[in-house]
Amino acid sequence: MDLQIDGNAALVTASSSGLGKASAKALAREGVDVVINGRDGDRLEEAREEIVEVADGDVVAQSGDLTDADDVTNLVETTVEEFGRLDHLVTSAGGPPSGGFLDTDDEDWQQAYDLLVMSVVRLAREAEPHLREGDGGTIVTITSRSVKEALDNLVLSNSVRMGVIGLEKTLSKEFAPEVRANAVLPGPHETSRIQDLVNAAVDRGEYDSYEEGLQGWAGNPLERIGDPMELGNTVAFLSSPESGFINGAAVPIDGGSTGANL
Repeated sequence: MDLQIDGNAALVTASSSGLGKASAKALAREGVDVVINGRDGDRLEEAREEIVEVADGDVVAQSGDLTDADDVTNLVETTVEEFGRLDHLVTSAGGPPSGGFLDTDDEDWQQAYDLLVMSVVRLAREAEPHLREGDGGTIVTITSRSVKEALDNLVLSNSVRMGVIGLEKTLSKEFAPEVRANAVLPGPHETSRIQDLVNAAVDRGEYDSYEEGLQGWAGNPLERIGDPMELGNTVAFLSSPESGFINGAAVPIDGGSTGANL
């Protein structure tokens, strides 16, 4: 399927690894010029080299901290300076620490809010005029299935990410019709973080092999863990005219594991 986004420009945050990198790769493969972002310069350059191998568009690496307002402004400005436009914004961020309610303090809550919510607020504010200029601007926020169903020992993710969904829904109305906004809600995917957790569990003797440990994360009707590119391809689709009547949606990408009806 031709997604009709060849020659567009995108900014994908937290894209030096994991689901952000998969999203940037999927867009670049469709001919989109992409700015990728991360805090670790070496890791970011490694991601850029990996994405370039499959890209039909240009790939620019720009380091920055998503909790720093100046860095967020610089990310948007860099995208426009490099490509002369910004058509698609994909927001991703690392997850907050795990823990129960009584394990967290005020600083934990503030850091989670700055990372997950205020980063999207600032990115959307800076990107908005540029997104409106094109033929079909889009915002896709990568959150978590925890916004549909609270997960054990993840009070920060369960609580704070709900604010991103409320923001996404609001933007889908306020920025329309020029800009569409949607969210994807991933379950476990075979990212480097999951790989590290599985390998650690194997080292502790909890599993006999990596394959067995990976299957331990596959608590869904499809009986497997997700491939990051499956999420990346969905992000690219939601950024394209092929999804032109999808707006304000929150799409679970979790193999059907979420128990909520809606």
